[in-house]
Amino acid sequence: MKTKFLIVLAALLVSVSSIANSEDVWGPTGHRTTGKIAEQHLTKRAKKKIEKLLQGESLAFVSTYADEIKSDRKKYGKFYTWHYVNMPLDARYEDTEKNPDGDMVTGITYCIKVLKDENSSIEDKRFYLKMLVHLVGDLHQPMHVGQKEDKGGNTIQVQWHGKGSNLHRVWDEDIIDKWDMSYVELACNAKDLSKEQINYIQQGTVVDWLHDTHKITKGVYSSVEVGENLRYRYSYVYFPVVREQLQKGGLRLAKLLNDIFS
Repeated sequence: MKTKFLIVLAALLVSVSSIANSEDVWGPTGHRTTGKIAEQHLTKRAKKKIEKLLQGESLAFVSTYADEIKSDRKKYGKFYTWHYVNMPLDARYEDTEKNPDGDMVTGITYCIKVLKDENSSIEDKRFYLKMLVHLVGDLHQPMHVGQKEDKGGNTIQVQWHGKGSNLHRVWDEDIIDKWDMSYVELACNAKDLSKEQINYIQQGTVVDWLHDTHKITKGVYSSVEVGENLRYRYSYVYFPVVREQLQKGGLRLAKLLNDIFS
């Protein structure tokens, strides 16, 4: 009886841990990949200004900053809702009820506003640049444009190669980590695109990019059953999607930064 209780308790702890640990969108490797790709597409003028503002730190290095400050809820708790947008699968952002505390779209918009304002302090510009790098990465993780009722897939329990996880965490980290590639390797192995293809990806607004990601979100929700053990087949099908989203995030981040700093 005691053994059975311990087994159940262990399973419960794994389940809770999976939810708690899956808040960091893409995980460090994904965010750094997006930052690295963006660096490769900056204009010389933008790159110089950004290097000065970040005091030599790279976009890849600062890309995880917005997750790191989550540990200080008292000081930075007001930015928590900037990491996601909750919306039904059949809805468009313009038609949804907005979070009064802000969301990913309003967060990105505010970052851009601060960075373009000549009266903003250097400290504010540095802070909101770090936030922008992260949030544009978030924008391209399908489960951060997920449903409110399941917390963007956090409560949809699945297994990843026999270990407890959830749908959010699978897309956040599990798929990427299984390939065991550094962010530099992922960035350097991004798809070779023509100038026309890059321009096409960079077209549109932040809301347009949100809708682009949301199309993928719909498919992700239908890709699993609760409790399913996801293995190599799932990686085979969806790792190319993850790579494409990381690349889109990097290219679109570069577009925003070039517009701001060039």
